[in-house]
Amino acid sequence: MPDLSYRTDTLEMMDDFGLPSTEIDPVLEGLGKMNALFGGHKSIIKTLRHFPVQNGFSVTDWGCGGGDALIAIAKWAINRKIYLKLKGIDAATAAVRYARQQSKGFNNISYINADVIEDTHLLNTTDVIICSLFSHHFDDERWIVLLQNMMTSAQKGIIITDLHRHPVLYYAVVLITRITGNKMAQNDGPLSVRRGFKKHELLALLKKAQINNFKLTWRWPFRWELIIYKS
Repeated sequence: MPDLSYRTDTLEMMDDFGLPSTEIDPVLEGLGKMNALFGGHKSIIKTLRHFPVQNGFSVTDWGCGGGDALIAIAKWAINRKIYLKLKGIDAATAAVRYARQQSKGFNNISYINADVIEDTHLLNTTDVIICSLFSHHFDDERWIVLLQNMMTSAQKGIIITDLHRHPVLYYAVVLITRITGNKMAQNDGPLSVRRGFKKHELLALLKKAQINNFKLTWRWPFRWELIIYKS
């Protein structure tokens, strides 16, 4: 049993932005299925509705991975006859390539290959930023920079969902990833939990980032939902 009393700073295999498609595509496919299965997409869409979304609204997904969240949002908006401008940003070239392939047929989804910490000149303004299971990839110092960059870009608000560092989740992920047989998932899945957050840690980080207008909620299965309001 690893020590879950603190956030580890051990890098995941997926933190290598130069990974080839042959390695990253199966992991992105699996993550998309898991997000759909465990309600990650539904949770983000439910939160978006409260801003509220309307025709012409822009949503940008930071750390978009395979684009599954944007595709789910696009399908939801189409069913409700709402036109949204959707954009995904990811530093991994192979992830952006995979997301573009998956998003064919959605002419309102576009992607940018950029680092959300360093490439600030590429981070255009948007109504809402979503960030699903991505912020745990940053240590505390860079997490604060991430939030500051988001606050500069987002006009209405920010929606962040990420992992609650907990033994039950850790062992559940160990079991699930062993079943998949994918070596990267077996390494990165449990490690992601170890890089996740306790409530007091998130509150401390938000205080350091000087962010006061927010709502932090625990969601099943072992995820934190952080909503930051700009207006």
